[in-house]
Order: sequence, then C-alpha cells, then structure tokens
Amino acid sequence: MSETPPNTLQYRFDGPEDAPVLILGPSLGTTWHMWDRQVPELAQQWRVFRFDLPGHGGAPARPAGSVAELTARLLATLDGLGVQRFGYAGCALGGAVGLELALRHPERLASLALIAASPRFGTADEFRQRGVIVRTNGLDPIARTSPDRWFTGGFAAAQPAITEWAVQMVRTTDPGCYIASCEALAAFDVRSELGRVGVPTLVLVGSDDQVTGPAEARTLVAGIPDARLAVVPGASHLVPVEQPAAVTDLLVRHFDTAWQPAHDSTTGQTAVPAVAAAPVQPALAAVPPQAAPIAEIAPAVVPPQPQGRPDPYDAGLKVRREVLGDAHVDQALTGADEFSGDFQEFITRYAWGEVWDRPGLDRRTRSCVTLTALVAGGHLDELASHTRAALRNGLTPDEIKEVLLQTAVYCGVPAANSAFRVAQQVIREETTPQE
Repeated sequence: MSETPPNTLQYRFDGPEDAPVLILGPSLGTTWHMWDRQVPELAQQWRVFRFDLPGHGGAPARPAGSVAELTARLLATLDGLGVQRFGYAGCALGGAVGLELALRHPERLASLALIAASPRFGTADEFRQRGVIVRTNGLDPIARTSPDRWFTGGFAAAQPAITEWAVQMVRTTDPGCYIASCEALAAFDVRSELGRVGVPTLVLVGSDDQVTGPAEARTLVAGIPDARLAVVPGASHLVPVEQPAAVTDLLVRHFDTAWQPAHDSTTGQTAVPAVAAAPVQPALAAVPPQAAPIAEIAPAVVPPQPQGRPDPYDAGLKVRREVLGDAHVDQALTGADEFSGDFQEFITRYAWGEVWDRPGLDRRTRSCVTLTALVAGGHLDELASHTRAALRNGLTPDEIKEVLLQTAVYCGVPAANSAFRVAQQVIREETTPQE
C-alpha cells in the first residue's frame, strides 16, 4: 500500500514486480476490495494495480469533480511509479476513467475492459439529485439501497455478509467526495467520441444490471471499433463481486489475447532511476531530455484573430443545464415557438452565458442572490425551479431557510411566508430518498 501525496490516488500492487501492469478501477461507492476475488489469478501473470477513489476506503478526502481529473490523478500516480503502459479494467465510474484513458491517452493503454460501463451514465439530473440527497441526509440512505442496485435479489438474500459489506463500504465513504463523483458522472458524455477508441476492448455486463445494463453495453460495442461483448448471466451491477469466476476468466482471456505491446517495452513499466525501494515509495530522478536535431522551418504564420467577443450562447446553455437541470431546460426549449423562441435564446445567451457564467461569484452565492430577488419581486413561479437549483449548487435546506428568513426582514413577511411554502414543498421532494 501507499502513502498518498496530493493530486494522486491511494493504491496497492499485487503480483510479480517484473510483470506487465494491469489496473483495476473501482465503481462509485466501492473500494479496491471489490476486486479481491479476481486478484489471486490475475496476479499470477500481471502486476495488478488497484486504486481507491478519493474519500473511498480511507483514501484522503480530496474531491475530484470530473472524470478527467480522476484520470489525471491516476496518471500522476503511475508516472511517479514509472509505469508507462498498462492494461486497464474498470467498473462503472472506473469504466469511465478507462474510456477517458482510451480517448485522451491512448499511447498509455495496451488493452481495455469496460465493466458495467456506459458512454453516458443515466442523466445529469439523476446524479445531481443524488448529490442533493447525500448533502441533506448523508450517505446512509444511499448505503441502505446500494445492494438493490448492485446485486440480484437472490444473491443479496444468499450472501448477507457481502450485502452488509456493501452497505458499510458506502456508509464509510466521505460524503463530499461521493458528491463530487456524482458531479463527475453527471458531466460525463463521450457518446460522440466512441469511434476514436483504438485499443482492443472487451465490454462486459451483467444480464440483470438495472443501472448500466446490456442496452448501454451494446451502445459501447456499436460505437467502439472491433469491441467484443460479454454478457454474464445471473449478475447485476457489481458483476465482479456477484460472478467472480466468470469475470476473472473473461479478463484473463481478453488481456492474454488482446494486449498491444509498447514499441519500446514488454514489461508495462519503465525503469525508475535511483530507486532502491519498492515501487510504493517512488523517488524519480530528473533525467534531462536528449537534444532534438534542429530542422529548418518556415516562418510561423500568425492566424487571424477573431473579431469581437465569442458568442456566449453555448456556454450559457451549458450553465443553464447544470444549474436548472436538463429536464427543466428541455421543457423550456421544446415549448418555445416562433413567438417565445427569441426570448429563450435571449435568456440563455445573456442571463446564463453573460451573468451566471461570470467568475466573480460562485454558484452558491448566485443562488442566494437569485432566491432573494425572486422573493422580493413576488415571482413564486420561478422560485420553485431556483430552489431546486440552489440545492444542486450546494446550498443545504438550512441555508435556504436562512436566506428566506433574511427576506422576511427586508422583503416583507407576507412575501417570505409564500416563499417558505414553495421552498418547503420543493425541498421535501428533492431531499426525500427514494426507497
């Protein structure tokens, strides 16, 4: 195991030090122990590297709010260990990291397995709603329902010890890091890029997975050139836990036959100068780059600079969706006609692209200001949607209550009374866990 410096991940190695490196990436809410039953066989021929997500499994609680940031931390960890090329198998959020590696860092990847994965995980609204639940109620409601999402009913009933292990694994995760991971999944969407995945890919899914099931797996296979599909019967979302032997066999066969060696290495690891200790204590020496030959080049051509400011519409639409949710924005845009369409374009471009996207205030503060202004103006029809937005922007119900109490002083008790009724209903809807 490792001591974890900033901007890296908690990790462990198993298997021969001179073997090719095979990385196993975890799902949201799990730890590297979800792979315990695969490691004994995989470690016979690979140097198995497992990592924990931030705040999971006792890892330092340094939230990472995007799949790209998680991937960067993984690569920083591997760089510190001298690991340049590797195979990668990831489950769910770990699979998203695998797709990010294949798309942005294909030179590092020898082979890829995507387990219970998807090019887009549900909808952004679903994961931001989950973040609201956790921020308000803690992780206990998510922990208690995790076995229903992760395992088939028969397995959960027959394996109470594993079911309880799953509950405790989620319950002991850092809430802020869990919420950040939800934000990462909310923003993840590589559907249009699957055709650029150029490494040998196995897509593996449980037949009874209700989270990212066979339909999502087939989307991956249809989009990734030469990808292969394996459906494991009698398994749900955490298929490596529920059907360990089948998953292990599929991974061994895939990485045995579909491993692309690096041009300059057959080990999956580069030499680490001046390191006498085990790889969990890296001490890389700086090596000056070799001088490249000087080539005669033509004078640089300076491209013409665009005139004026960029159109803020696209940025505004992105912010509007992140704050109000896809469902709300889709309803507004779909309902626009020749009469109201210009207005929808106007508020997207200027309210959201010009004002909400300014760096001077964070979104929590902007939500406080917006709630106050809506109460002052008596705009209760807009207050409900912006109460939902405030929850997604990180305000707690208690903080929203304080904002409305403040409005009672400066905007009037009758206005605040009406606002409390609207906000109370929204908070009840948004923060009640779904059993």
